[in-house]
Amino acid sequence: VRIVQVATFGDKVGTGNLGPDTWFDIRINSKKLQLQLAISQEERGKGLMHRKSLTHGHGMLFLSEEPERQSFWMKNTWIPLDIGFFDPAGALIEVRKLHPHEEESVKSNSAKALFAIELNRNGYRDANASVGAKLNLDDLRTALEARGIDPSKHGLRVTAESALNDRSPSGC
Repeated sequence: VRIVQVATFGDKVGTGNLGPDTWFDIRINSKKLQLQLAISQEERGKGLMHRKSLTHGHGMLFLSEEPERQSFWMKNTWIPLDIGFFDPAGALIEVRKLHPHEEESVKSNSAKALFAIELNRNGYRDANASVGAKLNLDDLRTALEARGIDPSKHGLRVTAESALNDRSPSGC
């Protein structure tokens, strides 16, 4: 008998086939946010375009496969946002303001950015997250697995804790 671990995120349950509209609980420090994951080029390109509002504490997490200088624009985006750039260890390295409909790219100052999270304007302040705040990489790893994505493709190595959680019981 094989036991399958089912991940629950908000009101959605999944086993590796959840889509881009799924909200995941992902913490920055101890503050739980509800984030959608923009993984594919199509998802990254669309981002939060065409949305007229974004619930407080919600946002979008963009993943890269390698650390790099990130670049974002606000074409067809109606919501004033803040974007935080995170290094491979999950540390917040900078926060920049994004203005609705701005088509000039906003670039990270650092070439070490692996993850970026867009939140409503002042979302980082509201979450008490300043430079050095930590993105919970275990939460992100779990969300990626629920989407059917190999976390190692985005720089997330398997930790001893997650490896223990992934082991299936043998012999029933």
